Amino acid sequence: MLGCMEALDPTTIVLLVIAALFAGWVDAVVGGGGLIQLPAVLLVPGLSPVQALAVNKLSSFMGTLTSAITYYRRTTSDIRTALPMAAVALVASFCGAVVAAVIPAEVFTPIIMVALFAVLLFTIFKPNAGELTALKFLGKKHIIFALMIGAGIGFYDGILGPGTGSFLMIAMMTVLGYSMLQSAAQTKIVNTATNLGALILFALGGHQVWMLGFAMGIANMLGGYLGARTAISRGTGFIRVLMMCVVSALILKLGYDLVF
Repeated sequence: MLGCMEALDPTTIVLLVIAALFAGWVDAVVGGGGLIQLPAVLLVPGLSPVQALAVNKLSSFMGTLTSAITYYRRTTSDIRTALPMAAVALVASFCGAVVAAVIPAEVFTPIIMVALFAVLLFTIFKPNAGELTALKFLGKKHIIFALMIGAGIGFYDGILGPGTGSFLMIAMMTVLGYSMLQSAAQTKIVNTATNLGALILFALGGHQVWMLGFAMGIANMLGGYLGARTAISRGTGFIRVLMMCVVSALILKLGYDLVF
């Protein structure tokens, strides 16, 4: 696998690192970093599509772990909710990746486009949503709904993936009642687990290109750290605007894939 790195020219490596850095920044704020990073990896000569997916997951895992730690240190993350969600999401993501090997992703694309469009409309027409935390459930009921969100979105991330961070944020705001900033923080913890679930599957299958994945992962970590700090300092308004941009781009990307 080291030969893959040696075969790449310096310009390609620099472009991949820049893509991973920017993807980590975007992903830390609203999710959707794969929209930037995965197309870049797919262009690497000599990599099969499954190897590109594996590299993307390794880099994303390193970035989301970094942003999750940054959020945890600088915000009041509800770790008692986020960790059980993450555990369930990890298992669900692994199961979703297994199902994805049997059912083509194209089957789910129209459904996901509708869901993303709903997220976009919610973000536009509910400008005050997520400004403050006002939990809708307490005790066991809160945990049960959190686990259901983790299982459902974790499974989706294993099957397809685009928009996972946005779906998690909206679910935490609307179903559980967290603020947008707290939702972003806890999304990174859960998203780290879903990335790990798929990463384990790719590693067990021998598809990982470790040197390339780690090189991009270091850049993604830096982007994740900077993105988390940007979200914390700029607040809800900035997160909302960036979410609208990323979700719109995801809708266009999935629509293009569906048609062409």
